[in-house]
Amino acid sequence: MKKKSPTIQDVADKAGLSKAAVSRYLNKSIRLPEETGQKIDDAVRALGYRRNSIARRLSKGGSETIGLVVPEISNIFFSEMAEAVEQTVSERGYNLILGISRNHPDKELGFLRWIDDSIVDGLLFVTNRPNNRRLQLDIRRYRAVVLLDEDIPGTTQDKVFCHNIEGARDATRYLIRTGHRRIFHVTGPSPLMSVKERLEGFRLAHQEAAQPCPDTHIFHHDYTQQFGREVTRKILSSSVLPDAIFAASDYIAIGILEELKRNGIRVPEDMSVIGFDDTSLAELVTPKLTTVRQDAAELGRIGADRLLDAIAHPEIRHGVTRIAASLIVRDSVRDRRLSTRDIRPPTAFSP
Repeated sequence: MKKKSPTIQDVADKAGLSKAAVSRYLNKSIRLPEETGQKIDDAVRALGYRRNSIARRLSKGGSETIGLVVPEISNIFFSEMAEAVEQTVSERGYNLILGISRNHPDKELGFLRWIDDSIVDGLLFVTNRPNNRRLQLDIRRYRAVVLLDEDIPGTTQDKVFCHNIEGARDATRYLIRTGHRRIFHVTGPSPLMSVKERLEGFRLAHQEAAQPCPDTHIFHHDYTQQFGREVTRKILSSSVLPDAIFAASDYIAIGILEELKRNGIRVPEDMSVIGFDDTSLAELVTPKLTTVRQDAAELGRIGADRLLDAIAHPEIRHGVTRIAASLIVRDSVRDRRLSTRDIRPPTAFSP
């Protein structure tokens, strides 16, 4: 038969004190004479008493835990975000639990129930389903939810996003300024806020330079390496080839680099490539990827602070917070205004 764990009443009996005094002492909400405190400490050690932290937190009216919901954790962007969230909430006395939705709508809705069930006091939420009406209506019920990275229209919670338009415009301006005239844009699913805003920045830079920006130069699908490879095969089989590709994520850009190399296209000598996000992978590929930095860790840190503020002060709202998007120049863009020696014009390839 399993031995019964000692209770706080057992500690109180052994120390010769009231249960309330022992509880307040262990919770550090009362100061007792040194001799009295020593009695409690001795009783705790002698009995092997361990506090039930979950019960203690719930008795105080909260779990002292928040949740972070992301589509996947294998994506370095989300793992960097999660690490920053954990560090931030830990410094403020909270714990973190992670929910991985795999972009499944029922799983996302289920994670919201964590708040109802007092598993968490609030949620940081990343979704790739902005048009899910049920998700929108459910999230609107909760004050202690902060949206990160992607928006859900119609919600009024605090939100932390990147300056997507400015970042994309700066990347495209840089390509134009370095002599590129046929710039293709390879991006994610069209309903996503990040996709819309990065495309807007791409178009704005073309308008400012009075350069054409035909729809045939824009390709939508997923933020994945596989899409980067597939779209590159499609581009290389067409009659009109770009001299540069601006990818709306580093993952897409890395897939593009892989497929260009497989087909003998040199980057940046024959074709330039820019990504977006500046994950740690950007410096590991060859050539090192020029990209737009949106700091996943900063998104996580600010989001965690906003959520803990919302839990402590529900009446205060911060609205939308934007973090900087800055161009990081590395090795994957060629300045075409310089000597054209050793530059081969791209030619069409079979997929």
